[in-house]
Amino acid sequence: MDPRGRVALVTGGARRVGRALVLALARRGARVAVHFHASAAEAARVVDEARASGAADAWATSADLRRADAPDALIRSVVAHFGALDILVNSAAVMTRAPLDDVTPEQWDDTFALNLRAPFFCARAAAAVLRERGGAIVNLADLAGLESWPAYMPHAISKAGVIHMTRVLARTLAPSVRVNAIAPGAVLLPESWRPEDAEHLARTTPLRRLGSPEDVAQAMLYLIEADYVTGVTLIVDGGRHVR
Repeated sequence: MDPRGRVALVTGGARRVGRALVLALARRGARVAVHFHASAAEAARVVDEARASGAADAWATSADLRRADAPDALIRSVVAHFGALDILVNSAAVMTRAPLDDVTPEQWDDTFALNLRAPFFCARAAAAVLRERGGAIVNLADLAGLESWPAYMPHAISKAGVIHMTRVLARTLAPSVRVNAIAPGAVLLPESWRPEDAEHLARTTPLRRLGSPEDVAQAMLYLIEADYVTGVTLIVDGGRHVR
């Protein structure tokens, strides 16, 4: 699929990795819906950047995807605004440090509501319109979904769910809709990490460097454009999974 002129929705598109995904689609000439929750100012800036980067159109819309009714409403609003939807990128997520003894039921539910339930119901809500147009879904998983991260238990378990959800949706929505995922590694560190933490991570990565949000954006574009690829989780981690 050529993104030019296509309508793409990026959830969590106002900040961090989501912002890079929006701008990558903009540079390919897509019409981009930028979903945000509380980051209204950042979303407005990304819309301006997207238009300046070559987007056929860009528009921001707000929704709290932790709410059970939000995914259906979000998809309806995008289709009402653009008249179509071709690409769904499920990027919105939360990553909270939570080792075993610190996990609470409230934190567990909050993490799973945004990281796993929301992308599933966004995909379900978008399925009909995507089927009509031969669309694509790209889910943002995480290397944590493939490894054991004891300090981030709800996050890691939710991202493992995203990986399997991708496989199930790929089979369910074939042949008209392709569904793939990306599992990034160290491409954008938590804001609380120290420089020495980043240096250690780079030293212990086989490619001896950290990645960037643009590395994830390149993977997203590949998965959108690769018409014979579905059900795949593409690892973008500098080789950390083969250590």
